[in-house]
Amino acid sequence: MERLFRWTFRIVAAVLLLAGLAIGVVYWLAWRSLPDYDATEVVAGLTAPVEIVRNTYNVPHIFGETDADVFFGLGYAHAQDRLWQMTLMRRTAQGKLSELFGQRTLRTDELLRRLGLYRAAVRSVAAQDDETLAMLEAYSAGVNARIEVINREARGRGAPEFFLFEPQIAPWQPADSIAIVKLMALQLSGQASEEVLRARASLILPEERLRDLHPDVPGKGKVVLASDLFPTLSQTQFAQADPEEDPFLWPVPRRGLSGASNAFAVAAERAAAGGALLANDPHMGLTAPTIFYLARLQLSTGGAIGGTIPGIPVVMVGRTNQLGWGLTSSYMDDQDVMMEQLNPDDITQYRTPDGWADFETERTIIKIKDAQPVTLTLRRSVNGPILTGRQFDLGTVTPQGYVPALSWTALAEDDTSLRTGLDLMRAADLDEGLAAARYFVAPSQNLMLTDGKRIAMQVMGRQPDRDELHQSQGRIPAPGWVEANRWKGTKPFEENPVWTDPEGGLLGNTNNKTVDTPFPDHLSFVWGDSQRVQRMERLLQARDVHTRASLMEAQLDTVSFAARSLLPLVGRDLWFTGDSAPADSVQRRRQVALELLAAWNGEMSEHLPEPLIYSAWMRFLQQRLIRDDLGPLASEYPLMEPLFIERVFRNTDGAGAWCDVIQSTAPETCTEIARQSLDDALQFLEDRYGSRVEAWRWGDAHEARSDHPVLGDIPGLGLIVNIRQSTSGGDHTLQRGRTSGELPDPFLNVQAATYRGVYDFADPESSVFITSTGQSGHPLSKYYDDLGELWRRGEYIPMTLDPDLARAGAVGITTLLPVP
Repeated sequence: MERLFRWTFRIVAAVLLLAGLAIGVVYWLAWRSLPDYDATEVVAGLTAPVEIVRNTYNVPHIFGETDADVFFGLGYAHAQDRLWQMTLMRRTAQGKLSELFGQRTLRTDELLRRLGLYRAAVRSVAAQDDETLAMLEAYSAGVNARIEVINREARGRGAPEFFLFEPQIAPWQPADSIAIVKLMALQLSGQASEEVLRARASLILPEERLRDLHPDVPGKGKVVLASDLFPTLSQTQFAQADPEEDPFLWPVPRRGLSGASNAFAVAAERAAAGGALLANDPHMGLTAPTIFYLARLQLSTGGAIGGTIPGIPVVMVGRTNQLGWGLTSSYMDDQDVMMEQLNPDDITQYRTPDGWADFETERTIIKIKDAQPVTLTLRRSVNGPILTGRQFDLGTVTPQGYVPALSWTALAEDDTSLRTGLDLMRAADLDEGLAAARYFVAPSQNLMLTDGKRIAMQVMGRQPDRDELHQSQGRIPAPGWVEANRWKGTKPFEENPVWTDPEGGLLGNTNNKTVDTPFPDHLSFVWGDSQRVQRMERLLQARDVHTRASLMEAQLDTVSFAARSLLPLVGRDLWFTGDSAPADSVQRRRQVALELLAAWNGEMSEHLPEPLIYSAWMRFLQQRLIRDDLGPLASEYPLMEPLFIERVFRNTDGAGAWCDVIQSTAPETCTEIARQSLDDALQFLEDRYGSRVEAWRWGDAHEARSDHPVLGDIPGLGLIVNIRQSTSGGDHTLQRGRTSGELPDPFLNVQAATYRGVYDFADPESSVFITSTGQSGHPLSKYYDDLGELWRRGEYIPMTLDPDLARAGAVGITTLLPVP
């Protein structure tokens, strides 16, 4: 027995020792990939020395003798901190993820190959003007210089992820940066998905009920503050009945997650200190690291500082001493799904207004890790690339004998969007900033501007030129062979809406409806917000003058206008009614919840139970209303739509009919459905958070999950690479924390302000910004998540263009020297 014990002890000790050594080796290798910010490197591609001065929060301030050298430095800095993120985005755009991840990304690669984003990016290089091309080439040289240093000095492959996946990194090229802009367009575009979902619902619902579920936003546009197309086909003739789950690293956003933001501008005459103000907080999917990377570039025209995106050599949102700019998604309808009819005698042809025409075809090979490569035949019609039923759920609305094509402005092969970024950084005043917008292609954005005195907002991005006789007006897929359905090209830039120097001195956008012009000059039938705009208008108009602090207050506001509007409507027959109920009964629980909600002001605070009760109630209410009418399709509407709930409970155009359950004999009332939904919600919450209603916390359910998109699901590693934080806000608050809507955790915060910036031109050095995680993409770096806690608490860090201040707090200076 003693001998057995000794050998058991020795074996266990040896295993533990080997495990410890393995962990030590892994840690050492990962540690080796941490960049040394206080170093001097000799690199090819420079004309003169470059300094990358990193301040206390690891924000690089880049100084060089020429603009090209500064862009070189930005490329180097991006590659120091976010090399894995950059290469992952490039592989996504190229459709080459399966070379690393195998079969689980095959569908993602197939989509990107069929869309042809990278091909369009490569062809767009020739469309760049000389200065933009010089910027792209210098930036690429900087990225490649960092890769060369990593290889030369064995710097841990540049990022720990490269120890788990193929470490070879292809040289960066100008087309790669253009491709990432196009990938952003895909991630911020939801019009095609909306067309498909509306078409699916139209197969089930009568027209009047379809208008309830997909309502047009009522009222006029606000910026300045003071059909059955295939009648002969039956519903059983669609090629694919059920949509599939999204594959790994799928870049197409789910409905409601295709981009959102806030932007507020205050003219000098409405600002307390006499200088214009601008605030911007783009809302994007939460990831670790976040998509934004803070940086300052010292160009020949002056300093530019703000949020950059690794892989793209411009300050996307930020300021110079002359100009501040911000972005919000415009929701322009820049996508149309066209159904191409196949020639029954020759499926290599499709129907056109002039007869049958051959598809443009091309073969491509997708290499797959640990599997045989897959060869695809890519097809294009005059309307755009041909997709399959597995993409955008198109199989649910594609009749037999047809294939879907996608018309989309982001597929342009003369994409000059990056020139807009370069020109904004160099603009001397508001007029030059507005002029920069004409070169932007996609994704369409609202550009908010100020030069310290004047303010303006410009819709930028190419706008499809549709015929007024278009059969579906872009609401659902349309026959591609009908001339009236085809785009006539894109409209001149001058037709994009612009608002300058408003009389009231205030401009604002929350992705709300901006214009009220009829089709085809409508911009969109689908807007990203109908609620937050109400709160924005109230906050901005409530003050005669504004300060930096008042705009920060607006960015961080957590009061839900939707909650304030819907609760009195939905619960109007439930408040303070009913008999006394025994403790621990369903009735008592309901009474406690209603009493809490009756005294609530709509603040979506992480510390309160009311936001959780309200959100659960509205979620279960919408599902009860639509489940019997839509069946399985109801799961495609996981997020509560306030306009739908309001129409139902006001019985707008007979929308109260949704309250009656079709399958039951007795008619149900909206009051009954509201009460039953509340009980459903409370039972759901009790199962999760215990029986004491007053002890529930919104923040326990509304956790912001900034997960690593690749390593986050690996047991053990997820604890290191994922960032989890309790947060306030909600779907319809200015401090937006978009919920997932998906079980088992429907209230997770999955999309929020990944960047916040507030620029005060009375005192530019008092301008501030923040991102949702940190500067580094390396999980072992102290800069991986250091900004995240500040972000959660609603704090900011300084935005200085003073070189002395940047150097005073430097945590390291990287000096790049040209090859002698």
